[in-house]
Amino acid sequence: MPEDLKKMYKTIVEDPFPARMEISFIEDNGDRKTLFYEKALWVIPGEGKKGLRYGENPGQPAALYKLVNGNLLLGEVETIKPGMYLASDTELLQSGKHPGKINLTDVDNALNILRYFPDKPTVVIVKHNNPCGVARAESLADAYWRAFHADRVAAFGGVIALNRECDKATAEAILDQYAEVVVAPEYAPGVLEMFKVKKNVRVMRVKNISRLQEFKAQVYVEFKSLIDGGQVVQQSFLSKVQGRADLKLAETEYKGKVYKINRAPTEQEYKDMLFGWFAELGITSNSVIYVKNECTVGIGTGEQDRVGVAEIARDKAYRKLADLYAWQQYQTPYNDLPKEEQKRELDERVKKERGGIPGSTMISDAFFPFKDGVMVGLREGVKAVVHPGGSERDYESIEACNEFGATMVLTGQRCFKH
Repeated sequence: MPEDLKKMYKTIVEDPFPARMEISFIEDNGDRKTLFYEKALWVIPGEGKKGLRYGENPGQPAALYKLVNGNLLLGEVETIKPGMYLASDTELLQSGKHPGKINLTDVDNALNILRYFPDKPTVVIVKHNNPCGVARAESLADAYWRAFHADRVAAFGGVIALNRECDKATAEAILDQYAEVVVAPEYAPGVLEMFKVKKNVRVMRVKNISRLQEFKAQVYVEFKSLIDGGQVVQQSFLSKVQGRADLKLAETEYKGKVYKINRAPTEQEYKDMLFGWFAELGITSNSVIYVKNECTVGIGTGEQDRVGVAEIARDKAYRKLADLYAWQQYQTPYNDLPKEEQKRELDERVKKERGGIPGSTMISDAFFPFKDGVMVGLREGVKAVVHPGGSERDYESIEACNEFGATMVLTGQRCFKH
């Protein structure tokens, strides 16, 4: 890396943004509804109060504002009220380097996923605003292990979000890796002392993580700035799927004939369907993912075609499983194995196990316009499929699932995220 770029990464940008911001929505009759914001600052030892380190790139100024007053009614939907703080009012407990824009947006997207999982220890690891591993388990340490090894390579330098107090066992596991951010609702006695050995890890506390259930039905206003300064404004996405009853067995009519899925999901499949759909809500579209036993197996993101992204998720499942086995057997990353025969041995094992995909659930954020996307998963042993439905050719996908003995449910709602 050129020396001047190294220096830029270490340079704190003094942002030019003012201390307060107001956004007003004005009706034709002059009625005004205003949202009031204040710039968020952290106290950095030896440096005073600081805002965001920089934006998406070094040298790009950015600021974080939190909603402090006002509320907005859009139609009959009331947006989130001031004071329900999450990422915009994060406590910074340790920071050799205080957060930049990407750190905060990664934290926010992790919380966006975690809000659907209040009832069991869950870990979300996010990198570049996409989850690379999501998992649930009976203990937080086990959930972290599963999420991390779902994609150990991508997790390097990521944001680790926990929905339970970070205990010593979980902290020890995290300290074996390199993370940019750890965020939790609380830290057990002695844990903060443990994190001091890695001074540049940003350790954050968001106490409202314990109240994430309240955010499942909350909406807010999203702004997207255009190149000419214009703004696209939308209400944030709200999932109609909140539980098992919201998943409908796939059925469609085509040219007068009714097509139905033959097999209802098992209890475990229902669990994986809901887990996968909620994880999908935090993934950039087009996306397809595979999950098994409430853990991501392969995540495909941001592709233009649905077959391609299903194949990417499949290929990642193969690569990540090979890397996991290399780590378990040789304590060495797959790509660093010194002998080709070691790689061949692992490749054969992973090929035989089809990347760990058999028995998994396949989730898509929009309908499959043809059966070719679903077939990518079915050929690898997928036994359950979740997608919104709505294609004229849904019957093709239903027939394909019936042929492979798989089940399929429809959400009736797509969840594109751009």
